[in-house]
Amino acid sequence: MNVGVGLPTTTPGADGALVVEWAKRAEAGPFTSLAVLDRLAYESFEPFTALAAAAGVTSRVRLATMVAAGPLRPTALLAKQAASLHALSGGRLTLGLAIGARVEDYEAAGVDHRDRGRRLAEQLAYVRGRVEEERVGPSREGIELLVGGGSGPAFARMARYADGYAHGGGPPRAFAGAAARAEAAWRDLGRPGRPRLWGQGYFALGDVEAGNAYLRDYYAFTGPFAERVVAANLTSARAVKDFVRGYAEAGCDELVLFPTVSDLSELDRLAEAVGR
Repeated sequence: MNVGVGLPTTTPGADGALVVEWAKRAEAGPFTSLAVLDRLAYESFEPFTALAAAAGVTSRVRLATMVAAGPLRPTALLAKQAASLHALSGGRLTLGLAIGARVEDYEAAGVDHRDRGRRLAEQLAYVRGRVEEERVGPSREGIELLVGGGSGPAFARMARYADGYAHGGGPPRAFAGAAARAEAAWRDLGRPGRPRLWGQGYFALGDVEAGNAYLRDYYAFTGPFAERVVAANLTSARAVKDFVRGYAEAGCDELVLFPTVSDLSELDRLAEAVGR
């Protein structure tokens, strides 16, 4: 199983210099991917812009959205953003898309959230479509496409359009259950092989209180469930090792660990904990 790391694009106090230096150090470390989250109505960096900055200082790691809320964006613009990043990075983009769970993001974008599932399906079909006769370029050929979400329609969209599934986080047993549903949807459509399976978690190996405070704020829209996210924050090297081992045993192909604190020492501690 590969292990990637998130960029600090949503954590308090992060600035452009930190994001760029983080990308450089991740490239030099044991990580196989750099990933970003996506929020609109939040103090955070736009995901495709952040990954473009990372692309300029890296050459090896994959660049992933884990995930971007596709329907917040016009379809052609989303496709052009993705294709441009893929081309500028030398073909390293993994485009994870989902509908997004935060209504306030849709309100900020001026987009009706009630038909976001249908709009995402249309976007996935567009991204997967041929581009030879289109005016919207560059080519989208070769973009690895993931779909996230936990509903039946989400798994169906994944199986129909994508290369794999992006899980939203939780203990290894939760990932294993979602992976089984993804593989079942894949087989139901008669697709050969199996979907690529990506998972994610959060870590704070230094200032744990700051990391937990960030998660409470980021997931405040979920109400009491936010405390479950906080409880899952990986706060020791042993917890990281156990989490990585659990996901590997559950069949994960790429596990992305997102920072909850804007401090480069967090990345160094994670690299040591991963120990590759």
